[in-house]
Amino acid sequence: MNAVPSPDAGTVLRVRELCVRFTTEDGTVSAVDQVDLDVGAGEIVALVGESGCGKSVTAMSLAGLLPPTADVQGSIRLRETELRGAPERALRRLRGSDITYVFQEPMTSLNPVLTVGRQVSEVLEVHQRLRRSAARRRAVELLALVGIPSPERRIHEYPHQLSGGMRQRVVIAMAVACDPKLLVADEPTTALDVTVQAGILDVLRDLRDRLGTAVLLITHDLGVVADVCDRVVVMYAGRVVEQAPVHELFARPRHHYTSALLGAIPTGRGTGTSGGRRLREIPGLVPVLSDPPDRCTFADRCPRADELCRTSQPPLSGTPGHLVACWHPADQNPPEATR
Repeated sequence: MNAVPSPDAGTVLRVRELCVRFTTEDGTVSAVDQVDLDVGAGEIVALVGESGCGKSVTAMSLAGLLPPTADVQGSIRLRETELRGAPERALRRLRGSDITYVFQEPMTSLNPVLTVGRQVSEVLEVHQRLRRSAARRRAVELLALVGIPSPERRIHEYPHQLSGGMRQRVVIAMAVACDPKLLVADEPTTALDVTVQAGILDVLRDLRDRLGTAVLLITHDLGVVADVCDRVVVMYAGRVVEQAPVHELFARPRHHYTSALLGAIPTGRGTGTSGGRRLREIPGLVPVLSDPPDRCTFADRCPRADELCRTSQPPLSGTPGHLVACWHPADQNPPEATR
């Protein structure tokens, strides 16, 4: 496995042995199990995997946004500040200033009865103690920063008067208003068409380059990952199974699940007998985490699973939270995606 980068002065987020469990009527659900994760300053790190793999739970746990039923263990450090177990008052000061979020659907993040200018200004008034007039001027600058045309006019408009792409840009403007150390973007482009999606990704990349913000990008779209990210962390069934620099992971995936994800990417060269390779699906579903199998959790879906996979749980590597590569020493080469 590729080791997690060593913590240094450039590490903004450092997560170690993160476990999140929920108590339900059906028993205890281990949504996140022994996850390690680093994000450096000015780095865009992708967190990928199917729905139900624990990506959003991991992201929500960073700033204490999970419900009281969640039992969170491990260490979550933002620079030198330990976030796990921090008092709610301290977390409120950090949310919106040092760590910010951009969610998938901007209409659920914006207040429909307030103008977008008022909503961006409020962030500045609360966290930077700006007067209303100064906050309004800064709001105009922020809307211009994220590429909204005529920001002086747009600040007087309500969310329903803007397109989906414009609303998402407003949410990003709110997220970067206080120059956060870490921006968590949870599927920020899923609800947008391809052209608008490209514009939003350009905004994130530009903000990273201009402000040096660390970005944790949660996405299902590996095309987006290849376009904007520096490093990829792959999750499956609540665990990190592989992480690597983007080009290395795409060229030489080491875990069968990573290979399967890459094999499901449309190539644009046609499918089936019409030309190009056939799009490969991953059969089956992510296992139910209230009763995880006592063996490799991917074995039932993996075409290369052998008897060892079906009867034992893969051990963790030297760094807690990372499974050893899902291939055996007898293999001449690790599994690779069909390109």
